Amino acid sequence: MRSLDILAAILLVVGGLNWGLVGLMDFDLVATIFGEMSVLSRVVYGLVGLSALYQALQWKAIQRRWGLAAAAAAALMLFTATPAVAQSSNGTHGSDIVETAAAAGSFKTLVAAVQAAGLVETLKGSGPFTVFAPTDEAFAKLPAGTVEELLKPENRDRLRAILTYHVVPGRVPAAKVAGMRSASTVQGQSLDIRVRDGVPMVDNARILKTDIIASNGIIHVIDSVVLPDEG
Repeated sequence: MRSLDILAAILLVVGGLNWGLVGLMDFDLVATIFGEMSVLSRVVYGLVGLSALYQALQWKAIQRRWGLAAAAAAALMLFTATPAVAQSSNGTHGSDIVETAAAAGSFKTLVAAVQAAGLVETLKGSGPFTVFAPTDEAFAKLPAGTVEELLKPENRDRLRAILTYHVVPGRVPAAKVAGMRSASTVQGQSLDIRVRDGVPMVDNARILKTDIIASNGIIHVIDSVVLPDEG
């Protein structure tokens, strides 16, 4: 039984770390490693819940071997594991990138541009993608008439190039972005990543908010539209 106790304890530590990150940073470590609601993620969530149940049922043994504190932690995990899994399954994580951006209310221009560029189905696909999403105010910084010009059918290729320059393949949470100097985009060129005066930047845009989790990726909010080289 001792090996089973050790395995259950390890799973409880993994679960506690994961739910702590979800609560503090809205960052699901398990989903990032294994994929949002993938089979492996569901297995890990299930094992954590079962380990919590096992530890709770072993109350007397835990008191003898590890003390009352470990038993209390096991009982706490039993009650917190299920709600956390439910949030990952049924919360905001259920919306894809396009739905999440549309629901936020501050990306109306971005959503309209994605539609005009014919990228809706791509960004609603399995991905995963990381999108550095300019707000409506960011688009408003562009010279007058720029957005209207880009939305015209004859400028679709240029619009697609600009939008896909904001998209990085895979899930890249803020913790990982912080350790990067550049990121290759779907468009083909790379975004420069740096910190200026304590503010994280991608190219000339400031990162305003990070780790908005969608079912097929992550959104980081930026305050300017970044433009690829056209030469």
